[in-house]
Amino acid sequence: MTGLGAVFRPQLPPERLRAVVQLADTAGLEELWLWEDCFREGGISAAAAALAWSEQVRVGVGLLPVPLRNVAITAMEVATLDRLFPGRAILGVGHGVQDWMGQVGARVESPVTLLREHLDALRALLRGERLTTDGRYVKLDDVALDWPPAGPVEILAGATGPRTLRLSGASADGTILTASTPPDGVRRARQLIDEGRESAGRTEPHKVVVYLLTATGPDATARLRAELADEGVESVPDLGVAGDAATVAKAVQRLAEAGADTVILQPTGDEPDPEGFVRFAAEEVRTLIP
Repeated sequence: MTGLGAVFRPQLPPERLRAVVQLADTAGLEELWLWEDCFREGGISAAAAALAWSEQVRVGVGLLPVPLRNVAITAMEVATLDRLFPGRAILGVGHGVQDWMGQVGARVESPVTLLREHLDALRALLRGERLTTDGRYVKLDDVALDWPPAGPVEILAGATGPRTLRLSGASADGTILTASTPPDGVRRARQLIDEGRESAGRTEPHKVVVYLLTATGPDATARLRAELADEGVESVPDLGVAGDAATVAKAVQRLAEAGADTVILQPTGDEPDPEGFVRFAAEEVRTLIP
């Protein structure tokens, strides 16, 4: 079965999160995703609140920019969430937007090297290992978690370019693709991820999560076009979807056929009814997706 979720976009103030997450939980939405966009909500704090306000919905953070965090802190936060809410937190890490990283003095010369070192150390710490490493960016001396997760925790990586997609296949447990990824882009991403997996000798399943820019309602087409234009991707074919539940479900299915395991509906930044969007995803679109 193709997984389905929705995004709580950080253009909304944090105080709106409780109502949205509680509605997602009661409506039966599988996954609600949060973003740690600079300089809006914090990903871990928002995820902890969302998990505490709900009982069933899984909460994803896509993604935590690794230049902003020491890997030991990332591991501590992830382990704490998993022990408090077993199996319900989904964590993604990535380069972060390089302009934003520059604004806070965290931009590095080699984002790919940093992400590789962070992923390798993070996954080792979450497995309960005691780690000493002296990398270019990640340096740990005899570090282990006192309270590691009770079981396996999947760590996803956000990726767009070929090098990062191969790295994700080699060093992450899954990959997050942006809403600028059409079905053909998912197929190409899968190929590059598999190249990375093969190079690392990895054979376990690798989850691919794709955001799908989605608009519904009477002004859906205009809102979708405006956002695609703002992102400079209005000329990319098969990007985004506007329409009713059947139309959206067909777009989800095209991404699934291209290799997506989970599709997360991403409302436009000016979505007038965030709660209604979540209900639309959970109660209307979900029933049309095999």
